[in-house]
Amino acid sequence: MARHGDISSSEDTVGVCVFQYPMPRLHTTEQVMENAKKICDIVKGTKMGLPGMDLIVFPEYSTMGIMYDKQEMFDTACTIPGPLTDMFGAACKEAGVWGVFSLTGEQHEEHPKKNPYNTLVLINDQGEIVQKYRKLLPWTPIEGWTPGNLGTVVTDGPKGMKTSMIICDDGNYPEIWRDCAMRGAELVIRPQGYMYPAKEQQVVVSKCMAWCNQVYVAVANASGFDGVYTYFGHSAIVGFDGRTLGECGTEDNGIQYAQLSLSAIRDARKNDQSQNQLFKLLHRGYTGVYANGDGVKGEAECPFEFYNIWVTNPLAAQEMSEKVTRPTIGVSCCPVAGIPAPEETEELEELASELNLT
Repeated sequence: MARHGDISSSEDTVGVCVFQYPMPRLHTTEQVMENAKKICDIVKGTKMGLPGMDLIVFPEYSTMGIMYDKQEMFDTACTIPGPLTDMFGAACKEAGVWGVFSLTGEQHEEHPKKNPYNTLVLINDQGEIVQKYRKLLPWTPIEGWTPGNLGTVVTDGPKGMKTSMIICDDGNYPEIWRDCAMRGAELVIRPQGYMYPAKEQQVVVSKCMAWCNQVYVAVANASGFDGVYTYFGHSAIVGFDGRTLGECGTEDNGIQYAQLSLSAIRDARKNDQSQNQLFKLLHRGYTGVYANGDGVKGEAECPFEFYNIWVTNPLAAQEMSEKVTRPTIGVSCCPVAGIPAPEETEELEELASELNLT
């Protein structure tokens, strides 16, 4: 089984470290590069202390910080591959470890006309980028990243463990976890830059999604105060049964390390029955179906109206969302800079209707 407390790993276990890096406040490319050098030194130093470490994960925003100034965000946006990923790749190769690094942001294809992406890279122990993930669900209304367009990705990670990455607010949507798991992910990595007051909820959601999807979860969160937000830390490694293997407090530069068993998760997915959600969802009610003489597989058809509509008619699904929430992105009682007030949106919709644009 997966275990916690030692510095080793074995052929059957992947040694995973989550590093709780304090949120930096940076303004220039030079400062970003200097900070990246510190992260590279951490990769190499941590490997010395944890010789079994196969993978190290850093939080969202750990490389570049949050650029609260829009021009600084565009000026520091990077390319992938580029100088930053070259630096991280060299550190991973020298240390002989895999690493997950945050790049906020990655230049848009139409840079600088459009906002950057919030991106993660998974780099192997040979210094090669083997997975790139762009945040699908930016933390609106505050984050202005262009929504990701690469979907979820599953890669053969260290020792062959199937690995996916998601970012921070992505993890509040059950759909993304299920998509990763159904595509084969055994480990979902969730770097985040999550701040108070949502500590309790975020600790719970990663544990819950590990249990519901039979996946290991590695959460690397930021700590400290960047002048705007205070980050609650609590980086953690969670077993596929939803139980925490190790969890930090609120300290800067905290780490957790655990050995994640390959054979255990594969055995559970193959042989568990009553709590095998990945199997039961697509073999719905198989006990009764078999008893009724209607086959041995259970029901495979999706029984959820919303998901069927979303796939076949996204705008109709969007209307369903708006009927139970609101029709505008802005909220008049609590305006957010850069988001149009509801009155402005409604006027634009009326004008579009008059011009037959909708």
